Amino acid sequence: MNLRSLMSKTQIFSIAAVALLAVYGFASRSSADEVQQGKAKVGTAIGDKAPELAFHNPDSTKVLKLSELKGKYVLIDFWASWCRPCRMENPNVVSAYQKYTKAKFNDAKGFEVYSVSLDRSRDQWKQAIAQDNLIWKYHVSDLKFWQSQGAQLYGVSSIPMSFLVDPNGIIIAKNLRGMALHQELDKHVKSL
Repeated sequence: MNLRSLMSKTQIFSIAAVALLAVYGFASRSSADEVQQGKAKVGTAIGDKAPELAFHNPDSTKVLKLSELKGKYVLIDFWASWCRPCRMENPNVVSAYQKYTKAKFNDAKGFEVYSVSLDRSRDQWKQAIAQDNLIWKYHVSDLKFWQSQGAQLYGVSSIPMSFLVDPNGIIIAKNLRGMALHQELDKHVKSL
């Protein structure tokens, strides 16, 4: 192989490498731009845009959509009346709701809980809401137990399970229980 042939191959390799880097840089920038412009990938991983949920309220009189809560921090809480660990976690969720629903956030209009029940019985579901003093209005279910469309969409295979969504609908944390929920929300509250 002569020197001229070797230089030619080196130049071709260099040009190809620069072209690949340019394409990669453009693709990376496009992805970052999409996230900034609200075109984040829909999914259930941290950093994904939370999939839409829209189910009936306990009286089956109204469909409540997750997207109605845009602009707020939202805890999507998967639970059921028959789930003992869920019922044990409910006082913590109530406490967080009472503490943060009227809090002033740096980048949001407040905090809301969007409860998705995996119940089969409307009566038991409504009774648990009353017994546990779940005072927020966003309670939904399709009453399909483990075949719940919401649970399937979010990949929920055990409960309680939760997703914390920011004001833009992006998942920022998962499965926050106890003080972890309060600590995560505290990060976003305006300091005085």
